[in-house]
Amino acid sequence: MNLAASVKLLRPTQWLKNLMLFFPPFLGGAILNPGIAQKGALPFLSFCLASSSTYVVNDLLDRHNDARHDKKRHRPIPSGAVSVPQAWWIAAVSLAASLFLAAFVSPVFLLLTLSYLAVSSAYSLRLKELALIDLFCIAAGFLLRLQAGGEAFGIVVSEWLFLSVFLLAMFLATGKRLSEKILLGGTAGEHRKALLDYPEGYLEGVMYLCGGSVLVTYTMYVISRHMFVYTVPLCCFGLLRYILRVKHGGGGDPTESLLKDRPLFVVGLLWAVMIGYSLYGGR
Repeated sequence: MNLAASVKLLRPTQWLKNLMLFFPPFLGGAILNPGIAQKGALPFLSFCLASSSTYVVNDLLDRHNDARHDKKRHRPIPSGAVSVPQAWWIAAVSLAASLFLAAFVSPVFLLLTLSYLAVSSAYSLRLKELALIDLFCIAAGFLLRLQAGGEAFGIVVSEWLFLSVFLLAMFLATGKRLSEKILLGGTAGEHRKALLDYPEGYLEGVMYLCGGSVLVTYTMYVISRHMFVYTVPLCCFGLLRYILRVKHGGGGDPTESLLKDRPLFVVGLLWAVMIGYSLYGGR
């Protein structure tokens, strides 16, 4: 078995999305409390393995389409670096390990992990082909991470944070679909059937709608929590920069955008520093 290809199959760069589990303690002012890192290790690892298992299954189901895609044909499965039986074995081991670890956190956390796996599996098997429903499935994955983080650390997720994360996830999911439609052009439907069902201009409209809503809910969140309201301009810049990236054909994957787009990375880092100073600067 090709070890490097097997690790790549797990998509470790996508584990950044699972940092959402640490949002409740970070934004709740508890991230520096003793034992937080140890308390978050099992939940984070559990969700990383759970998400990796769904990525592997998704790649297995999409391997024939990916083989015809200019970029995706270089992925471990369509390229032949990892065989189909090996990929199924990796997915099964990742899934079992994830659930084993989740059971040690709490019954509710295990239920949230199972819910995430159910949504992700349904998405891979069928729902990703249904316009609009595919966007809500992606958003549900982020919300389940957020709620799982709240459960793992014993912190209640506020209504404004819930709404902000939901709308941000919808914004990013729509941007990713729009980017795919722009980059694939006339062959978009061959790679993702749902793209055929989005009328011209629809994805742009949804992205703008969700982006504006994120700005409103995030502003309400920081005001209600007496946090740095000066991070709102950063939020605005980040949203507009992502739209600009998508419209210029730069790719809409959230993780790739954050890691490869320097302005987005800097804005994200500044946001974390400013919020961190607002919450922990006086300690």
